[in-house]
Amino acid sequence: MSEETSQPSPAAITPVGEVSTWLSENGFDNESLEKDHLGVEIVKVEADFLLPICAALYAYGFNYLQCQGGIDLGPGQQLVSFYHLLKVTDNVDKPVEVRLKVFLPRDNPLVPSVFWIWKAADWQERETYDMYGIIYQGHPNLKRILMPEDWVGWPLRKDYISPEFYELQDAY
Repeated sequence: MSEETSQPSPAAITPVGEVSTWLSENGFDNESLEKDHLGVEIVKVEADFLLPICAALYAYGFNYLQCQGGIDLGPGQQLVSFYHLLKVTDNVDKPVEVRLKVFLPRDNPLVPSVFWIWKAADWQERETYDMYGIIYQGHPNLKRILMPEDWVGWPLRKDYISPEFYELQDAY
């Protein structure tokens, strides 16, 4: 047995990013994922720890929620709620960026709302709820924003079957 086969290959090791390291040093459980194609750090967090981690990141300087959205990993697989955060300061040419990802079970996708930390999450969480069915607990007005309120299902889920037609009643 050679020593090469017992050691993981360098490509298999994901380097831990600056934000993930800071979170770990301050007692927040997280997992550093591979950076995206633009080199932005991605941190996986559990739904139960999302609010304390987001509050800590806000205090650490991530004062801008650029984007919040959802991803469906495929029929029978998990849903993902993601958050793209920026640390915007006056003396930095390029803001520091990080993405948080919360992996959720398809049958009961519950995650706390970050509306109380970043008000920009308001309509973004509503849109993700409307399209993927991810429930943002504590959101002040979580209801459909794009689809009619009586619409059945979550149109951007990969296992969604479009209805033959939708009858709009009492429109006028």
